[in-house]
Formats: sequence, structure tokens, C-alpha cells
Amino acid sequence: MRNRGFEIVKGYENKDIHIPIRKTARSAAYDLEAAEDIILPSFQKGIKPTLIPTGLKAYMREDEVLLIVPRSSGPKKQGISFPHNVGVVDSDYYGNVDNDGHIFVQCINLKDEDVVIKKGEAIAQAMFQKFLITDDDCATGERLGGFGSTSKN
Repeated sequence: MRNRGFEIVKGYENKDIHIPIRKTARSAAYDLEAAEDIILPSFQKGIKPTLIPTGLKAYMREDEVLLIVPRSSGPKKQGISFPHNVGVVDSDYYGNVDNDGHIFVQCINLKDEDVVIKKGEAIAQAMFQKFLITDDDCATGERLGGFGSTSKN
């Protein structure tokens, strides 16, 4: 039985996507890389986040979640910031009909000039976590789509 891990998403099988690894034995997170070159426009009021594709999907147990968090060096070195602070990838996102569970990282560029993120460049970290539910939880909905579809049930 598989517990948790990463796979290459449909359409990216031949694009030299790297399965994330932890860099040290005590690292809590797996580094996510950009699946292609992306230009992050310089910050200006009203700018929408740029979605950076990873070419990956993640499988996990039903009581787990994948958290996408910033790299500590992201803002200083790359100008990357997350408009939502932490991304949440639910277990039922894996293999969804809209996008096969493709994980995207939402970013904004804090610098005054455009920033180029190169394919293979580390852009975020991903951590698998258990989660708890309340005694009176009664969730019965099912995922109907991909990115941003949870509230559309």
C-alpha cells in the first residue's frame, strides 16, 4: 500500500520533471521546482498572482494534506512571495478530472523589476501533514474539479 508521494502529472511525462526530495535527513519539506521558465511581473497594485506549474501531483492518505510553504530565501533571492502564505493541497485533489491534480504555486514578485524563474529552480517547499476533524464533522461533498474548485461543490 502506498502512503504518500509525488508523481509526474499527465502532459509533463517527457519534460524532465524532478520528483521532489528532501535535501537533508532532518529536513521537514520537499523542494518544489518550476516545470518551465516563468516571468514574474514586478509588483504593482492590483496584480494577480502568477501560477507556476510544478509538473507534479501528490498522493496521500485521506487524513493528510500537503502544505505548500515559501522557501526562506524566496523573498530575498527571487523576490517571490505567496499572496496566501500557505497553499493547501487536499488528498482528493490527486488525479482530478480537470487537471490530474497538477500542483501550481501561486506567487507574486516583490521586486521593482520582472523576475525570471528558470525551469528546475526551487520555488517552494511541500510538507505532508496529518489533520484532525471535529467530533460533529459531517462533510459529505466530493471534489468536482481541479485548482480552486473546493468551494464549487
